[in-house]
Amino acid sequence: MRISRNATGTIFVGGAMTLTLAALAYPSMLGLNTVTASQTRVVANTQWGPLTEQDRDFVVRVRAAGLWEYPLGQIGLQKGTTAGVKEASKHLIDGHAALDASCRKIAPMLNITLPNVASPQQEGFVTQLKGESGKQFDTDFANILRMTHGSIFNTIAKIRSTTKNSLVRALADQANDTVLDHITVMEKTGLVDFDQTIFQQTTPPKLPTDDLTPPAPPPGQPEVVLTPPPNPTSSTLNIDGINGPNDTRKDGSSGVPGATPEPSPTPTVG
Repeated sequence: MRISRNATGTIFVGGAMTLTLAALAYPSMLGLNTVTASQTRVVANTQWGPLTEQDRDFVVRVRAAGLWEYPLGQIGLQKGTTAGVKEASKHLIDGHAALDASCRKIAPMLNITLPNVASPQQEGFVTQLKGESGKQFDTDFANILRMTHGSIFNTIAKIRSTTKNSLVRALADQANDTVLDHITVMEKTGLVDFDQTIFQQTTPPKLPTDDLTPPAPPPGQPEVVLTPPPNPTSSTLNIDGINGPNDTRKDGSSGVPGATPEPSPTPTVG
């Protein structure tokens, strides 16, 4: 992932200027192995419906997924040796750029702070694949990403079927489509070892919580933005008309005072 800074310290990823973090809430625990009774605890009552811990953690997990899978897509375009791996890499970049935009759009509305880096476990996958080449890279790329997408696919279904928050529900719809697409393109590489991948997916290692949790950004750190490809095929959420039980507006607007459904224009760089 190409990261640079200007004179003011603003972070750029792939050429896009970042936004500033404004949210406050951040999950204390997060990961594939984290299952606690408190996950259904309501942490905020919003006009789009109650927000539970698992709702909040889901938004963070979707963001964290893009923070390592997007750069892996860029790596795959450079190092992949088959047409299937290169095509899968394009889907990673396209899909996660759109999901990232959706997360950054709804996070301030729900007062959720997003991470700027993925979890140590996820960063470890990136480090591993950076050190590989040829057939080994292609095979591990397809199997690691098939395993991780398969793991979160089940989480998406749970969130979609149980959340009472309409913004989280809309993000789950988008994530479901994106993750299913990514599972499919990984399988189309012809490199997936289903026995091994499904075993790892259903029997994850018992790692420390810190290894599975993306760290909270330092106060005031600019927000990393994943730049869409030149000709994106995936779209971010259109939140116009997404209302909840506490929104009494009848005109189909979001009900957010002073808010618009699209993000502010990004200043020109260069």
